[in-house]
Amino acid sequence: MRKKELVLLLCMLISTAMYAQKRVTGVVLDDQQYPIPGVTIVERGTSNGVITDVNGNYSIEVAGNESVLIFSFVGMASDDILVGERTSLNVTMRSMVSDLDEVVVIGYGVQKKRLTTGANIQVSGEDIQKLNTVSALGALQSQSPGVNITQSSGMPGESFKVTVRGLGTVGNSSPLYVIDGVAGADINALSPADIESIDVLKDAASAAIYGARAANGVILVTTKQGKSGKMSVTYDGYYGVQNVYKMAPLLNAKEYMQMMDESAFNNGLEPYNWESYLQGGLWEKIENGEWNGTNWLEESRVENAPTQSHAVNIVGGTDVSKVSLGFSYTQQEGIFGKPVQPDYHRWTARLNTEHI
Repeated sequence: MRKKELVLLLCMLISTAMYAQKRVTGVVLDDQQYPIPGVTIVERGTSNGVITDVNGNYSIEVAGNESVLIFSFVGMASDDILVGERTSLNVTMRSMVSDLDEVVVIGYGVQKKRLTTGANIQVSGEDIQKLNTVSALGALQSQSPGVNITQSSGMPGESFKVTVRGLGTVGNSSPLYVIDGVAGADINALSPADIESIDVLKDAASAAIYGARAANGVILVTTKQGKSGKMSVTYDGYYGVQNVYKMAPLLNAKEYMQMMDESAFNNGLEPYNWESYLQGGLWEKIENGEWNGTNWLEESRVENAPTQSHAVNIVGGTDVSKVSLGFSYTQQEGIFGKPVQPDYHRWTARLNTEHI
């Protein structure tokens, strides 16, 4: 055989050896050395691919030693590995922690913040606690754009009316409250010191989880949870006084009589005979300016009406059992109503446990 033919035959044998089909097997583990089922393994440049079984095992036919296998899985960093001479290839995949940190609550689970439509609001418990309000909704007023929170009465302890995205239904337009997974709970019974975070779901997609009850939005409340480690006790409290920011100007007795006479005249009636109504020389005192009547708004005003809150939270546990315990007392006195001004008191107790 001539030298040229010998070289050509040798090249063909080497090429055949390089690109001969070969089977590669192995197991895919995470960074905690647990098998990962469902990992996608694809030979680069081809549609040839397999996925790992429930035990993380895989087996794939590749073109030869120059083949590159691509390992990919949600939440893990992809790996590109050259097969080479190996027929057994075990892979450890790394978690992509940075991509999993930024998450938002979307119902029963979480989703990456960049994948949401921006219709969610999250307020931390620390931000709520800093405002020192009697109700959590009172603190939420200044931190929830797109959510209308109003109090129809200034009575201490009065609940708030909450409207998300405007009026969505006829009649009751309040959102659905879900506290620690319990739908329909009363947020007014919670102490702000017991809240870990509040999430407001404003988009219509929340109806896919909670049904028609979520037609007016959903407010998810998470209370403080137990943590493994040394038991810790925290106290949060405040004491303050309340006063009227600006008193409304009222008519005095003489101005009131003039307005009533003008009203009677406009209705075609005779002016009032105030002298016959006001006995004991009161009419004369009003006319000469000795007495201007009683300012009943001022008489019912309570100066320096007290408000206070005291909360104790106990958190601790182990890797097996965790507990969070909280007690709180809240008191608020009304700024009007003297001598029988309204006085609101609330005692709360909370217990969260988790056992594995």
